[in-house]
Amino acid sequence: MIPFTYSRAGDPAAAIRDVAQAGAKYLGGGTNLVDLMREGIERPSSLVDVTGLERTIIERADGGLRIGAATSNTALAADHRVRTRYPMLTRAIVAGASAQIRNMATVGGNLMQRTRCLYFYDDAARCNKRDPGAGCDAIDGFNRMHAILGASPACVATHPSDMCVALVALDATVHLDGPEGARTLPLEELHRLPGDTPDRETELRPGELIVAVELPPLVVARRSTYRKVRDRSSYAFALVSVAAALEVGDDGMIRDVRVALGGVALKPWRARAAETLLRGRQPSEEVFRHASEGELASAHVLRDNGFKVELAKRTIVAVLTQLGGRA
Repeated sequence: MIPFTYSRAGDPAAAIRDVAQAGAKYLGGGTNLVDLMREGIERPSSLVDVTGLERTIIERADGGLRIGAATSNTALAADHRVRTRYPMLTRAIVAGASAQIRNMATVGGNLMQRTRCLYFYDDAARCNKRDPGAGCDAIDGFNRMHAILGASPACVATHPSDMCVALVALDATVHLDGPEGARTLPLEELHRLPGDTPDRETELRPGELIVAVELPPLVVARRSTYRKVRDRSSYAFALVSVAAALEVGDDGMIRDVRVALGGVALKPWRARAAETLLRGRQPSEEVFRHASEGELASAHVLRDNGFKVELAKRTIVAVLTQLGGRA
């Protein structure tokens, strides 16, 4: 590991000022950044610790929540308001990692973890994320875990976060601050698809800091869940995951629905096509299957990951059937 300096920011302005030096990076819980530093992939000359900044969960006047970026994943998952109003978020966080990692990880850090695969860690492999323009060995290599939606010839890795999948389904907004001032961004727009520049993973500007995430008040979110399909029951990335919420009106028709997918794309994937096909329909397995097929119609498979298409369809149907039965 190369030498680096460390400082602890007392407020966002100080953090933004300190990270302006060349080679500096923000440090949250460090569950991803420190790992990448050990591997020699990230080589910051300075770490600016932001874990002492906003870490509260505040009730908004409209019934939504403002979540400080330094809030631990454990604290967020355990919050009574989150558990009752946005149960899919609690389920996603608990499915994401061990209790020890959840205790360390922060909300802002979870949003900023690198999109990566095994080839990203292998310095003997070609990886456009690690070395832009080098190529992608995953495309013709072992690609069972890789993307079926939104990929490009430059990168087929999948975004690893579970929490972000739920936040995208919940229409979360990210609050940012930086050298050019404060701004907000829909969380769905925070992460980028790879295109020709997979090394650019987010829409953050240089030096910008995530200070908070806001959840709007959503009636539909109270009947929601998260299901993660993986190779083992703990500490494994998703093969496919589904965050979904369903509201059925008194007339028996779907009034509102939210669906997002994980494990299938280089960013948390909002299933807009499926949602459009579901609204105004009477809930049934046939309707859910039709919606899942519409969403996966654009899937592009590699040699080893074609099973994900059917797995994603079946998981969408299973989750929506579960929620429809509750309705």
